[in-house]
Amino acid sequence: MEPVSVGVIGGSGVYEMEGLTDIKEIRVKTPFGDPSDAIVVGTLEGVRVAFLPRHGRGHFISPSELPARANIYAMKSLGAQRLIAFSACGSMKEEIAPLHIVIPDQLFDRTKSRPSTFFGEGIVAHVGFADPYCPDLSAKLCQAAVKAGATVHKGGTMIVMEGPAFSTKAESRIYRSWGVDVIGMTALPEAKLAREAEICYATLGLVTDYDVWHESEETVTVEMIVQNLSRNAEMAKKIVRLAIRTLGAPTTCPCPTALQTAIITNPAKIPAEAKQKLSLLLKKYM
Repeated sequence: MEPVSVGVIGGSGVYEMEGLTDIKEIRVKTPFGDPSDAIVVGTLEGVRVAFLPRHGRGHFISPSELPARANIYAMKSLGAQRLIAFSACGSMKEEIAPLHIVIPDQLFDRTKSRPSTFFGEGIVAHVGFADPYCPDLSAKLCQAAVKAGATVHKGGTMIVMEGPAFSTKAESRIYRSWGVDVIGMTALPEAKLAREAEICYATLGLVTDYDVWHESEETVTVEMIVQNLSRNAEMAKKIVRLAIRTLGAPTTCPCPTALQTAIITNPAKIPAEAKQKLSLLLKKYM
């Protein structure tokens, strides 16, 4: 099968990618279990693309239960060099309104018990994560969003909460005092795992609500989020179609060499089982 170059992870409300041709549905097996669903591989704007619905078609996997390691590993195994992730999010600032698009450049982790690394079991790696999103991919998504006619906010911090319940008012007020821009439930550990897998990763944040801090807005409900997502999803797909034409292979960002100086374990001490399990990530360094 021809390798894909771009992966797309669809978030809440985005369970398929229209416009793909020459489609093949693949069930990928990984050392970290099965991905969220079958991956649909096809051609979009002349580029081989792999699409995965993060929560499964029918939305049956909660944020805390997502097989993030399997999802990222599967994309890596298919050849993805770039990964565009859709993420429903709440706004923490007045000027970022529902139906706007945010392309964040920073993350703040408030998750609790999600496996967030491929490493361990005898092999230790510390990747750089000061800038958690690929600057090159994010910039191209922003350019495409402007061209698509979206109201887009470039940069900003996404705080990632555990969920699945929404914030309390106290939490929302405190998060706002920290200066974050949007809140979501799924960008972590995805972004960390993508960095370990040396895949360029960027998020299209689809703003659905004002969380619960905004006194003049309705309380956040699933119904509200689904209604706004359905309106925002079409814009997000348009942005992806425009962006894909401009991507090409990564050239200037540090993402494709993130592991080059990250592995601290003496190679002679790494168990054979660990080497085998992570051979997809380690083969160019071991």
